[in-house]
Amino acid sequence: MPISSALVTRFFQFLVNRKFADAERELEKIRERMHETEWNRGYHLALSGMLIAQKSNSDNSTFLSKLDLNDEKTLQSNRKEFRNHTKHKLHDNLDRGFFSAWANCMRVLKILAAENPEAKSATVEETGSEASSEVKNQTEIESFLKIKPSA
Repeated sequence: MPISSALVTRFFQFLVNRKFADAERELEKIRERMHETEWNRGYHLALSGMLIAQKSNSDNSTFLSKLDLNDEKTLQSNRKEFRNHTKHKLHDNLDRGFFSAWANCMRVLKILAAENPEAKSATVEETGSEASSEVKNQTEIESFLKIKPSA
């Protein structure tokens, strides 16, 4: 069964918004739906590593912690670099899956940045409440997938 892009997208949204319990549940759903292949194993390892790095929050040298989530050009450049690794003949399937996960992460982050450029710069003080700041940072899955909600 192919990996559901909706599950992966929600995983990245939860990861960026630091909702680790929700991200872990999505990661488990992704793992349950994956076939046992080297590519899928590499993909899952990358997602697991992203989650562990974000949760630890003790090391500011991790890739995600240094990434400007509002810089669409950098996100696109990183995505292109990761996609090039997925096509490199010296990488095995595990590596290709790993780099594919990172390329997908950059794609989702770029879309989130394009949809909510002011959300990342909004602070709790500016919005007046933590809840309204959280709502601004959450993108609807329908808008990400370009699905029109049924009337």
